[in-house]
Amino acid sequence: MNKKTKIGIIICDRYHNCAGGKCFRAMKNREGAFSIYTDTELELVGYTTCDGCPGGNIEYAGEEMVKNGAEVIHLATGFIVGYPPCPYIQTFRAFLEEQYGIRVVVGTHPIPEKYLKMHTTLGTWTDAAWQPLLEPTMADEDTRFAYN
Repeated sequence: MNKKTKIGIIICDRYHNCAGGKCFRAMKNREGAFSIYTDTELELVGYTTCDGCPGGNIEYAGEEMVKNGAEVIHLATGFIVGYPPCPYIQTFRAFLEEQYGIRVVVGTHPIPEKYLKMHTTLGTWTDAAWQPLLEPTMADEDTRFAYN
């Protein structure tokens, strides 16, 4: 590995009891949104929730993560696969990028197959605006099943 990238992860508060297993597995295996880090060691410097709608912790979490050296903040896959998906995700991303001058990636682990199936049935992600948000975490069928 040529370098180290320090990252922070912010999860949707509806999953506040999540221990991070899928995110950390994807980080270790370079799957989902972590597949962009092909030649770098990853160091997690922060992991927290948004604090619930409308994201009262985004400001403080971003500030702390940057103080801890974060170079990239990931908004966890839960923001896009939840029912309903987070209505504030674009605002969170724009705020963090503007306020802290940091890269923000939407997604962590690959979208599990069960969520893809349900959101396809519901028509949740048919708007073209969803495609760039989904792309980093869309995976092949075997990988999606492995994250069910």
